Amino acid sequence: MYIDLDFDKKLVNITPSSRQLKHQQMEFYAFVHFTVNTFTDMEWGDGSESPEIFNPTQLDCTQWVEAVKSAGMTGLILTAKHHDGFCLWPSEYTQHSIKNSPYKNGNGDIVKEAAEACRKGGIKFGIYLSPWDRNCPLYGQGKPYDDYYCNQLTELLTNYGELFSVWFDGACGEGPNGKKQVYDWERYYDTVRRLQPDACISVSGPDVRWCGNEAGDTRESEWSVVAGAFPDESRPSETDKDLGSRDIMKRASEMIWKAAEVDTSIRPGWFYHKNENTKVRSLKTLTDIYYRSVGGNCTLLLNIPPDTRGLFSENDVKRLSSLGKKLKEDFSRCLSEDAEFSSPKCKEGHTADMMKTDSYDTYFATDEGDNTAIINIEFPETRKIRMLVIKENILFSQRIESFTVECQHGKGWKHLYSGTTVGYKKIIRLRHTSTNAVRITVTDSRVNPVISHIAVY
Repeated sequence: MYIDLDFDKKLVNITPSSRQLKHQQMEFYAFVHFTVNTFTDMEWGDGSESPEIFNPTQLDCTQWVEAVKSAGMTGLILTAKHHDGFCLWPSEYTQHSIKNSPYKNGNGDIVKEAAEACRKGGIKFGIYLSPWDRNCPLYGQGKPYDDYYCNQLTELLTNYGELFSVWFDGACGEGPNGKKQVYDWERYYDTVRRLQPDACISVSGPDVRWCGNEAGDTRESEWSVVAGAFPDESRPSETDKDLGSRDIMKRASEMIWKAAEVDTSIRPGWFYHKNENTKVRSLKTLTDIYYRSVGGNCTLLLNIPPDTRGLFSENDVKRLSSLGKKLKEDFSRCLSEDAEFSSPKCKEGHTADMMKTDSYDTYFATDEGDNTAIINIEFPETRKIRMLVIKENILFSQRIESFTVECQHGKGWKHLYSGTTVGYKKIIRLRHTSTNAVRITVTDSRVNPVISHIAVY
């Protein structure tokens, strides 16, 4: 296979911004879908709903935060306004809002309550603001609607403290006047950058990209270095399996860092429906989604919808707690802390034992031009292994194209796993295997591999 070394060097010049790095390090966070749809038992509202129907009599955002923390989540994104246009805060720019609902006699502000609960609970807070507003009569009129939208965006970006995420989707249908709006995305982005410079703009935005489905499915090879633009119509779809291979990137006119986010719901729907109380995803399914997303160079955004009381359903809360306990158990015992790490070749000052520490300050690397590596991990005695974690130092971009994992078996080596990309984090689940040594071989890397951490569990 012919490798264009100069092209590969261009690829690894693409690295995450500080906000993108912090976002990926959050790994796992919550989506909370809540609006008039919760009370109409619908997934999408049409904007004609009366604010009078919105009255969560037991709303408790602290319960939300405690539940998502029990699963190991680090943040929460609230649907401040969905497509129906109903605002969970008392917006000055519409009457279709919580201020005209029975909730707290029109004096409520659920965005404020959620933001304060997140801060008190020690997790980060973000907002979703649908660009499609089926209630607003300005929708479809161009700049007048953009003014309206940016005014609401400004309210959310200035009144609720620091945000880690501003989540946009590309929803665009007809408004109440039968017209569609052409969104001024650059103006929306500029508003976010000016008022919340540390917030990542997801998914119809420049910082975090959609994984391509809402089912929790992931790619075998997930690249964070992807094409920002193509000179022709050959641009791959977000749903394609290959978004970042050398062949794809050679067609790109622009290269960017844009890691994938897996967004899915704990239930079949995004909003609460009583008839789905028995359809909460199983612990096995949620665990599998976690390992394939967080462990596959993505972040995981899991939706939990409050019910008409304003609480997470008991079934959902129990499942989140079980997920958190399962993940803690899986990572409770690191078997490689006292192991001996070695490699037959490494860059001076970047030896194999530096991978014991989960930090970008210390890392293993081979010399420039040496795009393969062998890493040996020897245990003091035979141990039963079931999981391996590998992390590239993505401050130096994403480099590894393929690797293998073997374990010592008798006088030889037994093949356990063959993988492609690593990126921020790769979690490899193995069958329980007893061995006294593990060998990881990087068989192809765009340039010399740079690995920050390896751990065996």
